[in-house]
Amino acid sequence: MPAAERSGEPIADHELPVLFFDLGNYRRLLIAVSGGPDSMALLTLLYRWRVKQKSGPKLFSATVDHRLRPASRREAAAVTEYASRLKIPHGILVWQGKKPATGLQNAAREARYRLLVALAEKVEADAIVTAHTLDDQAETILMRMARGSGLSGLAGIRTKSARDGIVLLRPLLGVPKVRLIATLEESGIDYAEDSSNLDPRFTRPRLRRLASDLAAEGLGPERLAGIAGRIARADAALEAVADELQTAMGAGRKSNGGPTEFPNAMFFRVPDEIGIRLLGRAVQAAGDEGPVELGKLEALYESLKSARKAGAAVRRTLAGAVVGLDQERVTIARAPARAGRARQAR
Repeated sequence: MPAAERSGEPIADHELPVLFFDLGNYRRLLIAVSGGPDSMALLTLLYRWRVKQKSGPKLFSATVDHRLRPASRREAAAVTEYASRLKIPHGILVWQGKKPATGLQNAAREARYRLLVALAEKVEADAIVTAHTLDDQAETILMRMARGSGLSGLAGIRTKSARDGIVLLRPLLGVPKVRLIATLEESGIDYAEDSSNLDPRFTRPRLRRLASDLAAEGLGPERLAGIAGRIARADAALEAVADELQTAMGAGRKSNGGPTEFPNAMFFRVPDEIGIRLLGRAVQAAGDEGPVELGKLEALYESLKSARKAGAAVRRTLAGAVVGLDQERVTIARAPARAGRARQAR
């Protein structure tokens, strides 16, 4: 690891062209700024990069006020004031309505992205830029390990993804948080501290308490991110193989609701990991009940293998799809609507 990262040195101007290299291909960028150190540093660095470039994408910024803490309005107003000094247009997006009693952080995250995507569409931004850091990557990997994620989950946060048709960019994913704080302190830029980041009711704060012990055992953020990078490579390779085999079986990717058929002779010859991926794709395409749980998908795949060895037929449902096995093929199609769901649809 470079000495600058170990010591928490501020990010210098000469690092910006590399840090934001991919962002130069966009016309308009919407920067998500909570007011905390990571996002305030992102806003500052993007401004410095844009000035240094003397050309490039037009910058917009936005703060989502979840209205979960008394200080949130003041923090959002402080971001507006700072963005105004930088001459970057800024909007405050408020999460309206009643907040859930359980799953609050997940609900807040969904609301945040929904509001940001809507604003990105309004200002015609090509992408939303978020301030996820190396520390966030490490925490995410640990959380997904604890939840039993598969390879795709253990690959961690991606530097580029998409949501509702809008590109999400995370240029600071390889940068330790300590360097971002040092960058702000060097320039005398204030930032907010979200008290929920220390609340032990939530998983991330509990993991942060373990960070120093894990690092002492060789599981610091850099090591965890490196492991995630290797897993991401393996995951991409497996997806490419699955693409080829799906085409070879005459069962190309389907749009939502489309049935899929796999010939038994080929389907049960592929490695289990590929078979599970092919089955999961087909269930996701045919079903209408959201993401497929990996544990349930693995159990279904094993039941299909066992039934085929025994020469038995199978008919199972998962995530709104019905999966059938006979002597010749595995068939995945939309499951008939249950009585309660059918009545609601009328």
